[in-house]
Amino acid sequence: MLRLEIPGRRALELDHLVLDYNGTIAASGALMDGVAGRITQLAGELTVHVVTADTFGSVASALTGLPVRLHVLPPGMQDEAKRCYVADLGSLRTVAMGNGRNDLLMLLEAGLSVAVMGDEGASVQTLCAADVAVRHICDGLDLLLHPLRLVATLRR
Repeated sequence: MLRLEIPGRRALELDHLVLDYNGTIAASGALMDGVAGRITQLAGELTVHVVTADTFGSVASALTGLPVRLHVLPPGMQDEAKRCYVADLGSLRTVAMGNGRNDLLMLLEAGLSVAVMGDEGASVQTLCAADVAVRHICDGLDLLLHPLRLVATLRR
């Protein structure tokens, strides 16, 4: 569990990290540099989930050996499926990171949400729904590895 005390907000006790794949932790189907090591570090405190449509069909091989729970979504209503996944884990105990329009509901559902802009860009609606926006996934994961950065960004 990762406990975050952010002045002006209720304390967060996070058990789960839910990550989108393409556009968030991967580019063109390949895991981005620096992500694997950070996921491994975070897996000591959080259960890490990757929820994806797997556009490029590469997610299973890319995540081999990493301490993650992979959930590949069927076609259709993927935004709602991601929201339900977070709700089933326990919204207030989950941090979610994504970039696409189909991540919007997941970010709104999560107790803490991070929009990742990255090389692929990000949906404007998803950016507006997030608690924090970052330029690269490693920056987002680093917020959890160095929680005082979140305090500095989110305190009132």
